[in-house]
Amino acid sequence: MPDRVDLGAEGPDVRDSAFGALEWTPVSATPPAPRTVVELQQNAVTELERIAPVVDDLGEVFAAAGFELALVGGPVRDAMLGRPHHDLDFTTSARPDDTERLLKGWSEATWDMGREFGTIGCRKGPWTVEVTTYRSEAYDPTSRKPSVDFGDSLDGDLGRRDFTVNAMAVRLPGRVVEDPYGGVVDLAQGLIRTPGTPESSFSDDPLRMMRAARFAAQLGFDVAPEVVAAMTAMAGRIEIISAERVRDELVKLICAPYPRLGLTLLVDTGLAAHVLPELPALRLERDEHHRHKDVYEHTLTVLEQAIDQEDRLGGRPDFVSRFAALMHDVGKPRTRRFLEDGSVTFHHHDVVGAKTTRKRMQALRFSKDEIDAVAKLVELHLRFHGYGSGEWTDSAVRRYVRDAGDQLERLHVLTRADSTTRNRRKAEQLRRTYDDLEARIARLQEQEELDAIRPDLDGNQIMSLLGIGPGREVGDAYRFLLELRLDRGPLSEEEAAAELRSWWESRRD
Repeated sequence: MPDRVDLGAEGPDVRDSAFGALEWTPVSATPPAPRTVVELQQNAVTELERIAPVVDDLGEVFAAAGFELALVGGPVRDAMLGRPHHDLDFTTSARPDDTERLLKGWSEATWDMGREFGTIGCRKGPWTVEVTTYRSEAYDPTSRKPSVDFGDSLDGDLGRRDFTVNAMAVRLPGRVVEDPYGGVVDLAQGLIRTPGTPESSFSDDPLRMMRAARFAAQLGFDVAPEVVAAMTAMAGRIEIISAERVRDELVKLICAPYPRLGLTLLVDTGLAAHVLPELPALRLERDEHHRHKDVYEHTLTVLEQAIDQEDRLGGRPDFVSRFAALMHDVGKPRTRRFLEDGSVTFHHHDVVGAKTTRKRMQALRFSKDEIDAVAKLVELHLRFHGYGSGEWTDSAVRRYVRDAGDQLERLHVLTRADSTTRNRRKAEQLRRTYDDLEARIARLQEQEELDAIRPDLDGNQIMSLLGIGPGREVGDAYRFLLELRLDRGPLSEEEAAAELRSWWESRRD
């Protein structure tokens, strides 16, 4: 394909093509088949017609002021893939002050939080727009932050970008595609490749190694052999990147349509050993039933099966559920014990795994709420297996709900996903047993409002009945009544008062 292709407004009018909201492709789906260059061109024409009201108009504004402007990066790539955008990225020859002046006269609101990197943002109707001055950036070998120098040409700007599929632009106005590094061909072939040598690219910004894995997971693409080789040789360079940037890439990868592709690449190249070492550690372990290749493969299967159930969580990628699936067995390496009969145990790997998960997420600077949610799921992921064939009492079911708290629905997903047995009869039995547990939870919730279990008497009533003031003894009484509520279900106020007085007298004897 030539470096420049005219996609001007005189092209075929295909504005009536179906362009709904961007849909998430289930993880279990097969990665997309290769596309032809012609298909990519047709997709681009369609999308450019859809976004013409903003891109053509803004192009005219910058051209009238004597500046170059081009749509660039992800919006161009995704336009060719038939994926519509409302967040549009542009690059320009204008410096940030000039860009801000032009956008203020054109848009409804502007912001300059990215001014340090040459970026000015704005809103125009339903569109979110970011315009960045041509630039080049490189890392000092000992620095966590890039140094930014403004450039003076579009080709130079494209050459500093991470991958060829992101190094394409559409000059505006006129809609001429600039593709100096063969990104369209790579896009058609489903290949992740760097504009220059991968060693140079990753030296400039080591986070691009993780981005290669992330784009593989997002697009279902292969990564070029020379890129994989450079990632393997330079994996240690990721250590200079801040935990926050690593975390953000990891979240995007895990929430992508094909996370197994990206995670496998991280493990195979050695990057995971630096950013998520608990994952490759699982490759050394056999599961306790000896029915899977290893705990690592089991874990990736659990992740995929959890994703297949995300309709229960709203139908969108759910990071907490996915990361809990990825981390649920990370306690096994530390708890593995070989018995004399040749069997292997992993006692308390749920508790150890929760502590390990919490420590890793803290190191990656996740929020407290995210850490608490994932760690809770990891700690509780084995609880169901004490249910047997349905022998739990109502009090045990209440405790299951209480302990899960606001993570109950995610716990349902994780527990079901954790069944990877190839024995159909056993798998069906586990499914029916968990169906029964969920049905019992639903019945009890309807009867007792389990989601908000409280003792039958509050703190003021406890103090009044026992004739005591605020203090530790009120807490003890509260916990007694809560356990009573879990064991016996709701009591009348009179019954609860009688039980409280009896408990109080027993403490005084």
